[in-house]
Amino acid sequence: MAIQFDALQMNMLSTISDLEKVPTGAYNIRQNGQKLDRNTTANIDIVTKDDKDGIDIYIKPGTKNESVHIPVILSESGLHDMVYNDFHIGEGADVVIIAGCGIYNCGEQKTEHDGIHTFYCGKNSKVKYVEKHYGEGEGTGDNVLNPVTVCYLEEGAYLEMETIQIKGVDSTKRRTEAVVGKNATLIIGEKIFTHGKQFAETYFDVKLDGEGSHTHVVSRSVARDDSKQVYYSNIYGNAACNGHTECDAIIMDNARVDAIPEIHANNTEASLIHEAAIGKIRGEQLTKLMTLGLTEKEAEDRIIAGFMK
Repeated sequence: MAIQFDALQMNMLSTISDLEKVPTGAYNIRQNGQKLDRNTTANIDIVTKDDKDGIDIYIKPGTKNESVHIPVILSESGLHDMVYNDFHIGEGADVVIIAGCGIYNCGEQKTEHDGIHTFYCGKNSKVKYVEKHYGEGEGTGDNVLNPVTVCYLEEGAYLEMETIQIKGVDSTKRRTEAVVGKNATLIIGEKIFTHGKQFAETYFDVKLDGEGSHTHVVSRSVARDDSKQVYYSNIYGNAACNGHTECDAIIMDNARVDAIPEIHANNTEASLIHEAAIGKIRGEQLTKLMTLGLTEKEAEDRIIAGFMK
């Protein structure tokens, strides 16, 4: 019989994984460093690692229209949780993977989750990966999340990543590394919101090694109050390939945003583009919305919501 979740667990699962009840299909739910619940299917197996903390997710070749949920909940102040999750996606599979971590910290100590996820995307496989991070709680301890994602895309593979930091994360260092093979595609869409004295650092390192490989990396962020963000992006064109990296940020109050996009063409047939734009909300945008009856704060919130959509 499936486990019954309490109100805190369901609130966190809803926020980070859009779950209103125990998911159908394959899932592994982790709380405070321990397995809380797990389910597998005929095509998707989840196995606990023997050598370190984490799981291996095996998706059979040809699997279609299935999903995997692997959310993490931390509700103990002072806990440092590190987990290694490896995804083995078989040839021709087409799946959705939903991850994410929610921290509820009511104490004075730092609570931290470091998730290291590695994707092995088989030939002609297709994966959509969604990862959300969120923190809350009445305590004074910091909420820290440091995700690492490593991707290997075989010929013709397609991996779309959507990573979102909602709010309540005091410090994060996010690192994504990828090796993209022949005719393979990596799409990354990142959204980050920081406030207070929060700090967020993002680092992308994408190697386009195969002929016909492609990547499109976009980061959208909002920094307000006294928060700070740093964005690094490196794309290496090592074959006849196409790559694009883009950073768009709204800066408010006393916040600071640094953007350092780099492209490295190591082949005469590599076509690479980088863009970065940082700026405040334009006065005419606020004025237009305020003439419709919104307060200045409501207008700001509306603009930010549209920008981060």
